[in-house]
Amino acid sequence: MHRKPHLPEKMCPVCQRPFSWRKKWEKNWESVTYCSHACRTKRKPHAPKED
Repeated sequence: MHRKPHLPEKMCPVCQRPFSWRKKWEKNWESVTYCSHACRTKRKPHAPKED
């Protein structure tokens, strides 16, 4: 996977893979936790729920 070095990255707590900032997350990057909808639905039950 080719990554742009100038974009911020986070680690997904479910799949343990890094994911980069996307334009659609521009306004809420600080609250983005999961890399995808699939990982959000697979999260551990004791993880805090997102609205």
